[in-house]
Amino acid sequence: MNRFIRELRRREVFRTAGLYIGVAWILIEVGSVILPTFDAPEWMMRALIIIAFVGFPVMLVLAWIYDVSARGIEVQAGPTDTVVPPVGSRKMDFVVIGVLSVALIMSLYLNVTSGPDIVEEPAPVSVMIADFENLTGDPVFDGSLEQVLQIGIEGASFTTTYPRASAEKIARSLRPDVIGLPAEVAQLVSIREGVSVTVMGRIEPSDSGYEFTITAIDTINGVEIAELGAGARDKIEVLTAIGDLAGEIREALGDKSVGAGGGGQVETFTAASLEAVQDYTTAQALALKGERDRALEFYAAAVEKDPDFGRALSGWALTLFNLGRDDEASAMWERALSKMETMTPRERYRTLGLYYMAVTGNYEAAINNYTALVEAYPADNAAHNNLAIAYFATLDFASATHHGSEALKIYPNSVVMQSNYALYAMYAGEWEKAQAEAEKTLALDSARFVAWLPIAMAKAAAGDIKGAATAYDSMRAAGEPAASLANLGKADLDMLGGNFEAAVSTLLAGVELDKASGNGRALGTKQVVLADAYAELGLRDEARTALEAAVATGGSARLIPAALVYIRLGDYDAALAIAETLGGRLQSQSRAYGRMIEGLVALAQDDTVDAVDKLNAAVEFSDMWLVRFHLGQAYVQAGFPAEAIGEFEACTQRLGEATALFLDDQPTWRYTGTLPYWIGRAEESLGMTHSAKERYRTFVAGRPKGELADDARSRF
Repeated sequence: MNRFIRELRRREVFRTAGLYIGVAWILIEVGSVILPTFDAPEWMMRALIIIAFVGFPVMLVLAWIYDVSARGIEVQAGPTDTVVPPVGSRKMDFVVIGVLSVALIMSLYLNVTSGPDIVEEPAPVSVMIADFENLTGDPVFDGSLEQVLQIGIEGASFTTTYPRASAEKIARSLRPDVIGLPAEVAQLVSIREGVSVTVMGRIEPSDSGYEFTITAIDTINGVEIAELGAGARDKIEVLTAIGDLAGEIREALGDKSVGAGGGGQVETFTAASLEAVQDYTTAQALALKGERDRALEFYAAAVEKDPDFGRALSGWALTLFNLGRDDEASAMWERALSKMETMTPRERYRTLGLYYMAVTGNYEAAINNYTALVEAYPADNAAHNNLAIAYFATLDFASATHHGSEALKIYPNSVVMQSNYALYAMYAGEWEKAQAEAEKTLALDSARFVAWLPIAMAKAAAGDIKGAATAYDSMRAAGEPAASLANLGKADLDMLGGNFEAAVSTLLAGVELDKASGNGRALGTKQVVLADAYAELGLRDEARTALEAAVATGGSARLIPAALVYIRLGDYDAALAIAETLGGRLQSQSRAYGRMIEGLVALAQDDTVDAVDKLNAAVEFSDMWLVRFHLGQAYVQAGFPAEAIGEFEACTQRLGEATALFLDDQPTWRYTGTLPYWIGRAEESLGMTHSAKERYRTFVAGRPKGELADDARSRF
C-alpha cells in the first residue's frame, strides 16, 4: 500500500484530483448564478453536475496513465522504488491550493451574501369566467369549457375563481332577461363583486378541428391582460389545449412557476372527456337549484363516461347525503375518496373538507384540512370561507371573524361575505364592528335582511332595547322571510324584559305567518319560544300543546329549549328523552347539551351535587355559554358562590354567543335577561352586598315583573 501511495504521488494523481475538484467546484458555483439569469432550462445545471461527477474517475485514470511535460503528453514511466519529485512540483502545489481557495471563497460568498431564495408571492387575484361563445353548434361545449379553464387557472396559489352559480344569480338580478353568464354581463358582475379579472372565450370549428381564443381583461380599467389562441383536432385534445391556455393566463397574471417543474405545472381537468365534464356541470347546476333527483342522473352519466371522475363522485355522494339516502351516500363517498389521486391538489383539499363539514360533522378535521388549503392556496376564497364556518361551528368566533375578513379581502363587494363577517363579529361580541359591517352589508344590498340582526343585537347589548326593536321593524320591511325573523326578534325582546303576554301575542301572529308561507323550520322555532312564554305565564296546557308541535320538527335548536320548558313544567321524563336523543349523536355539542339537560333535571329534583357533576361533564364535551350559565346557577343553589362567580364572569365575557345560542342566526338574547339576578345571588352569598344590590337593581330595571323580580326586590 505504501508503494502504491508513493506511486500516486509520483504520478501527481493527488495534485490533479485537487485541481479538478477546485475547477469543477468553481464551474458549478458560477453556473448556479449565470444559468438562471439567462433563463436556461434546469436540465443544463443538472447536466453540469452529472458531468463533473462522471469526469472525476475518468480524470484519475488519465492522471495515472499520462504525464504532461515539456515534451507534451506522454505515457508515464513504470513504477520505481524511489519517489522523485518532478520539476516544478512546488509550483503545482501552489496552483492547486490557489484554485481550491478560490472555489472555497466563491462558495462562501455566494451562500452567505445571497441567503435563501425568496419567491415573492403575487397579490391575490380573483377571476370571473364568462360563458364561452360556442360557434360550433355542438352543445357538449356549453358549460364544460368554463369548468376546465377554472381548474387550470386555480393551479396557481394566488388565484381564485368566482363561483359560477353565485355569478349567474347576480347576473339575473342585474339583467332578468339574461341566461347564463355572457361576457358583457360577467363584466358587470365582476365590477359589482370586486373581481379583479374577467376571462371570456370563443370556440369555433376549423378545417383541422376546433379553434378557440381566450381573453383576460382587467375588470377595473378594462385593459387587456392577455389574448391567447389555440387549436385542437378533436374534443379530447380540447381539454389539454384549454389547460395549456390556462397556464398561459396564470403566467400573464404573475405565476412564475408555470413550466418550471415542481408544484407549478399546469393542472388540467380530471375528466377524460368533455361529455363527462358537461354532464357534471349540468348535475352541479341542478343540485344548486334543489333538483337533486335529476342531478343524480347526470352525476351517474358523468361517472359512466369517466369512472375515475373524482369530482363527479363527490358531488354524487353529497347529493345522496342531502336527500337523506345515507347508506348510498356512504358507499359513494368511499368511491370518491378512493379517486382522489385523479384530482388536483386543491381539488383534494376541497373534497376532504366537504366530507368533514357536511357528512361527518368533524369540524376539527375540517379546520386542519382547510388550514392546509389556505397555506398552499392563500387566495382561495372558498377555503377561507369554509374555514370561518368550521371555526364558527367549534365556537371559536375570533378565528371565524379573522377568516371571514380574509375571505372578504378577496371579494370586497360580496354581499354574502360581508354579511357573514358581520355575523361572526356579532357572535364574537365585537359589537361596534358587527354593527358597522352589517351597515356595509345593507349598503351593498338592502334586501339582505339578516344584516339587521347584528345591528339589533349591538343595540340590545348596549341596553338600547328601543333601538333593537326599531332594527327589527326595519328588517320586517324586506318582506317574507324577513318578517318571520323580525317577528321572532321582537318576541325575544319582549321575553328579555319579562313581558310574556306581549311575547305570546307577537308569536301567535308569527306562527300564522309561517303557516301561510310554509316555513316549517321557523314555525317550529316560534312554537318552542311560545311554549316558553306560556310556561312563564303558568299556562301549562297551552305550553304542552306548543311543545308537541315544536318537538315534532326536530333539530337541536328546538329540542334543547323544549327540554328546558319540559323541566319547568315538571315533565322530567320528556326532558330526559330529549337528553338521550342528543347524547346519542356524534357531535360533541349535542352530547354536551344532553348532559346539561340531565344536570338540570337533577337540579330541579334538588340533587345539586349530581347536577354540578353532570354540568361539568357537559363543559368537558363542549364549552358553551348556556352550559356555563346553568352551571353557575347550580353552584349558587349548591352553596358554592365563588365557583358560580367564575362561571358568570365567563358568560359576561362571552355575551356574543348568547345572540343566537344554537348557531342558526335565530335571536336568543332573552337568555341573558336573568344573568344580573344570578350574579347578584352569588355576590350576596359572598358578602359583596353593595355589588349585589346593584345587580338586583339592574335586573329589576330590565325585568320589573315576575317571581324573580319580586325576589330581587326583597333582597335589596
